[in-house]
Amino acid sequence: MATPRILRMSSLFLRTLRDDPADAEVPSHRLLVRAGYIRRAAPGIYSYLPLGYRVLRKVENVIREEMDAIGAQEVHFPALLPREPYDATNRWTEYGENLFRVKDRKGGDYLLGPTHEEMFTLLVKDLYSSYKDLPLSLYQIQTKYRDEARPRAGLLRGREFVMKDSYSFDIDQAGLQASYDAHRAAYIRIFDRLGLSYVIVRAMSGAMGGSASEEFLASADVGEDTYVRCTTCDYAANVEAVRVPVPAPVPYDDAPAAHAEDTPDTPTIDTLVDFLNAKHPRDEGRAWTAADTLKNVIVMLVHPDGRREPLAIGLPGDRDVDEQRLGAQVEPAEVEAFTDKDFEKHPELAKGYLGPGVLGEDGASKIRFLLDPRVVEGTRWVTGADEPGRHVLDLVAGRDFGSDGTIEAAEVRPGDTCPECSADGRDGTLVAARGIEIGHIFQLGKKYAEALDLKVLDENGKLVTVTMGSYGVGPSRAVAAIAENTYDELGLAWPREVSPVDVHVVATGKDSAVFDAAAALADELSALGVEVLLDDRPKVSPGVKFKDAELIGVPTIVVVGKGLAEGVVEIKDRVSGVREEVPVAEAAERVAGVVRG
Repeated sequence: MATPRILRMSSLFLRTLRDDPADAEVPSHRLLVRAGYIRRAAPGIYSYLPLGYRVLRKVENVIREEMDAIGAQEVHFPALLPREPYDATNRWTEYGENLFRVKDRKGGDYLLGPTHEEMFTLLVKDLYSSYKDLPLSLYQIQTKYRDEARPRAGLLRGREFVMKDSYSFDIDQAGLQASYDAHRAAYIRIFDRLGLSYVIVRAMSGAMGGSASEEFLASADVGEDTYVRCTTCDYAANVEAVRVPVPAPVPYDDAPAAHAEDTPDTPTIDTLVDFLNAKHPRDEGRAWTAADTLKNVIVMLVHPDGRREPLAIGLPGDRDVDEQRLGAQVEPAEVEAFTDKDFEKHPELAKGYLGPGVLGEDGASKIRFLLDPRVVEGTRWVTGADEPGRHVLDLVAGRDFGSDGTIEAAEVRPGDTCPECSADGRDGTLVAARGIEIGHIFQLGKKYAEALDLKVLDENGKLVTVTMGSYGVGPSRAVAAIAENTYDELGLAWPREVSPVDVHVVATGKDSAVFDAAAALADELSALGVEVLLDDRPKVSPGVKFKDAELIGVPTIVVVGKGLAEGVVEIKDRVSGVREEVPVAEAAERVAGVVRG
């Protein structure tokens, strides 16, 4: 075993900061900059300083070890890629403005790779042609590029980031399931070793395509992903992937005929409900609520080719459209607001009093109209009459209006019924939390293999299309997620597996004997295979050194200072704060024992 090099703070390329960076929005961003791990190069683009790069490499090493353990083989693709494969899968267009496109001096089109499905597929196509070559799993750890409109939160949402992407190639669905299960188990081991608190949730495949999909989310209040879990069963899902339990149809033979009523000054759900309770009390005695109304929301879809398409969504009036859920349903299109200028182009739409009558393929507007799954046949609604100041009461779904389909775009709320419990007749309800996506696994199926004609001969000599899986982990994002999971009021607090070093030795005071003893201890630890950061800075006060040690967050801190006169040094656990004095002669072995666990 090679003797680790001692990092000496007197010469280490490091500057800690007392103040938070002005653009820091989340704790990991603030602390990684303050502790000297990363520096901003441009919006969403960061440089790694020596300590930060050591953490990143340790995360990558954990990933490599677990990928290698399931038989995956590492390759490495260029980041600068040709256009043609992405044209074949239509992702040159579908990625829209998120793609960094460049031209060479001859006018040829290239892109900075946001992901590499096409390149993996073509590589296997180039070299393999028989079922005997499969199953196969390949992976790489590579820098990716996406032109985020709003890069934020430091390493959590950047325009340049490090990604481990792996792909499995199998002859059939059973093989894909085995590869998927092996990757899933490897991911569990990876995130356990990284010391992350995380959940596994069902997810949308999105632009990746494919069928089954799961996300690994690190628990964090600053996470951009909202997920729900059931209070009764083990159901957990990203809100984008939640499927609303569909009620049974309602008989409507005795439902009264729909009738339009004057409802002046009621352009909002709240004003409408107040008016109904005042002027049209219900026969059965209960009050009208927002859930009795049908809210019709129009948005503008912007497709990758630039085409703009209005879309109307009908949902219960006590729910709002969740932009994240809607966006996942309409990918690769992007969602924009339907503006006053858009309404001017559609005079048949009565803003604030919009109803199903003018929507859909058969309506005057020809605007596609999709309904929330809860709006089932026989349900009765109050909704806009397509005239200012008027609404329709007793409008029955399936009798008085239809739609062009359904869409899962309404907000998911705590207390909603669990889809799985509902199917089984149980009473489970959902609770919500936030998380950071740190891994995503997909059963891609044949999408990319078909687009790029990846086929092999099966055991009967027949050409069959290969089925694929895709599995991503973000090492750079994991660095930030670990920081979010483990920091405290004093600074970073790394798990030992990814800490930049094993031990932070702090020499305090002005006596040269202290510095000599600290250097000697560092040498002993290094000889034992322990990685050491030695604070040997002269003329720096003990208080500053202690604050820096806490900010940097190495799990074991050894203080060589006043106790040296009594022949002892202090060992401190960074997370628990527990301190122990040990004889100098025993310190190296004692610390090495702590490091080895």
